[in-house]
Amino acid sequence: MLRRDLFIFAWLISFLMVSNANALLESGTAAPVFTTDVALAGSTVSFVLTEALKKGPVVLYFYPKAFTSGCTVEAHLFADATEEFAKYKATVIGISADNIETLKKFSVEECRNKFSVGADPDGKIIKAYDAKLWFGGSTSKRASYVITPDGKVFYVFSSMSPKEHVSKTLEAVKAWKNNQP
Repeated sequence: MLRRDLFIFAWLISFLMVSNANALLESGTAAPVFTTDVALAGSTVSFVLTEALKKGPVVLYFYPKAFTSGCTVEAHLFADATEEFAKYKATVIGISADNIETLKKFSVEECRNKFSVGADPDGKIIKAYDAKLWFGGSTSKRASYVITPDGKVFYVFSSMSPKEHVSKTLEAVKAWKNNQP
């Protein structure tokens, strides 16, 4: 009996993880508009998606928790690529459920003062983008979006590994730019 119960429990966990993995917004849908406090180079400023989109595409990436190993790797990779994104007038912003004080420090130490990281402690933005983990309160999955100036989701990528988010979103930004008149 115990063996059967363990099998059912394992199956249920697997089902929930797979079901949740595909719950992101789809390409072509309208990106939820938001305003939030962000940390940039240790200071708090306001980020308004509609304002950022006036300058070009926005690379919006969600990460589970500042200062964890995968999130630190991802922040370093985005920091290293910020100038390449800027060539295409793309703005990079990371969002997590961390508070703004934690993100002030993270923006300096791990984001290397190159891009903003937004605080979403109540998980409203995370939920709007269907990026919430099925467990863990308002903690997000590791998911990346490219949003075009018309406010549409152009590209979506989700993987708990941080390694491909930068290269995949940069490819998407380039593809979008190459198709512009």
